Amino acid sequence: MAPPVTPAGAAGPGWRIGVLYSRSGVSGTTESQHFFGTVLAVEEINALGGVLGRPLEPVAYDPRSDCEEYRRLAARLLLDDEVNVIFGGCTSHCRKAILPVVERSNSLLWYASVYEGFEYSPNVIYTGAAPNQGSMQLAAYLIQHCGSRIFLVGADYIYPRETNRIMRETVEEHGGEILDETYLPLDCDDSDILEVVKDIARIRPDVVFSTLIGSDAQRFYQRYHEAGLAAASIPIASLTMTEAEVAEVGPALCAGHITAATYFNTVATPGNAHFLARWRERFGDRPANVYAETSYSQMHLFARALQRVGALDTRKLVQAVHTVEFDAPDGRLAILAENNHCVLTPRIGVCRPDGSFDIVWESGVPVKPDPYLTAFGLDEFWLK
Repeated sequence: MAPPVTPAGAAGPGWRIGVLYSRSGVSGTTESQHFFGTVLAVEEINALGGVLGRPLEPVAYDPRSDCEEYRRLAARLLLDDEVNVIFGGCTSHCRKAILPVVERSNSLLWYASVYEGFEYSPNVIYTGAAPNQGSMQLAAYLIQHCGSRIFLVGADYIYPRETNRIMRETVEEHGGEILDETYLPLDCDDSDILEVVKDIARIRPDVVFSTLIGSDAQRFYQRYHEAGLAAASIPIASLTMTEAEVAEVGPALCAGHITAATYFNTVATPGNAHFLARWRERFGDRPANVYAETSYSQMHLFARALQRVGALDTRKLVQAVHTVEFDAPDGRLAILAENNHCVLTPRIGVCRPDGSFDIVWESGVPVKPDPYLTAFGLDEFWLK
């Protein structure tokens, strides 16, 4: 891939920023979308003259979906490359690995993934969905439209376990039942996946909620189909099976399965029309997803904050981020000062045979982030 464009005649040295997304390993498909969205935004910003006449200059590494590589490369960016703003991280265990490095150096991390919540750092801008911006709405949707007998399967780390805890509490609060809850190691053996599929076939839940990620999730959908299980009878619901993962699995195998996200590429907004036109011009037929869109949008939001501050100063940047907005493809993007999380619009989509999603429900208004689930009772998430 060609490097991001740098404008001619820039008025000084570039703004060096770190980009830390895996292009390989178990989460390579997902994190490549983060990377591509970041590249597109940087190129747009630089083509318009950069920020204050100076280009954004990304320093990018591939952590290969490995926590220790994330920690090591974050330290390299901050210490050796003299970068103090990083755009990166996807899985929560990798975010947790680099967070102490970022906080010790008083640097700034932009994190663009849906996650389990229950975290705040003054050194992190969280632009992905918190639990009250997808997880709880999905639980209500599943009970209302699929049934109340739910099977949970996930990867064995913090995000799936905490997300499943929230799902269990929400389902049981509304009279549903969790039939089983099982976890598989990252990059698990096919035999592990087949055992779970056999359990699902034997138990026959109304719906499966999967927090498997990356290539493990892709293999799970494939084995599920091969076992004769179908969305028409037992759909799989997820927060992470997006257009990019569906393309890897095969759209026909994913048709009818359900995903909750704040963005689908079928969102009908002027901002999305612009984004998709630029995306296709740059990346061709590769589908854009919520990770690409969020990474793209957060980079534009950062550029607006940097325009106001004129310096890569963490405290000043964070203060400025709270005062700027961006017309993102999925709606108006803004960060709340009280928790550094993003106001977002939850949506629920059902996969079509062509790999896109029909949006079957969306919130009538953007939802304020509540990462600690303190401001709302569970009834607030019962879909009307």
